[in-house]
Amino acid sequence: MSIAGKHIVVGLTGGIACYKIPYLIRRLRKDGAAVRVMMTDAATKFITPLTLETVSDHPAAVEMFPRHEYVSTRHIDLADWADLIVIAPATANFIGKAASGISDDLLTTVVCASTKPKLLAPAMNPGMWSNPVTAKNFKYLQQLGYLFIGPEEGEMACDHTGVGRMSEPDAIYQAVVEILSKAQKKKS
Repeated sequence: MSIAGKHIVVGLTGGIACYKIPYLIRRLRKDGAAVRVMMTDAATKFITPLTLETVSDHPAAVEMFPRHEYVSTRHIDLADWADLIVIAPATANFIGKAASGISDDLLTTVVCASTKPKLLAPAMNPGMWSNPVTAKNFKYLQQLGYLFIGPEEGEMACDHTGVGRMSEPDAIYQAVVEILSKAQKKKS
C-alpha cells in the first residue's frame, strides 16, 4: 500500500531516541506522506525543532500557546488533520499521561482530542519499562485501542541492557504502512 497523500502527525517526547526520528520523517515524506511534527518541551532538550522543521518542511509545534503566533484551535486542527498519530519516542511519562487523560501540553491535548489511530513507540530505561505502573498504563492503553511497536531489547544510552529500547525507524515505518493499509481496507 502507498502512503502517498496520507497525513501523519509525529510527536516526540523527552528521550534520547529523538535523534532517530528525522530518519523516520524523511522516509515517510519520501514515500509521499505529509508530516507535521509536535514536540514536548523535554523533547527539545534532545533534538532541536529546527532539525525536525527541516526534514518535515513544516514548523515543529512545541507550545500550546506560543507568543506572536496565531494558533486558535491548532490542537483540534492537528487532531482532525491526521490519518495517524505516531508518538516516538513515547516515554513512561507520556504513556502515563495518555492513560490518565492528562492534557497539559500540545502533544497530550492533540492525542486526547483525536479519534484517529495512535501508534506509540516506547523508549525508556528497562527499570521504567518493567515498573508495574508503566505495565498497567501500557495494558490500559492497548485496551483503549492504542497501538504499540516495541520496545525492543538492547543496550541503552544509560549503559543498561534490557527491554526498553525504541524500535528502529524502519520498523516504525513498516508499522505505519500496515496500520494505514488496514484503515484503508476498513473504509473499502
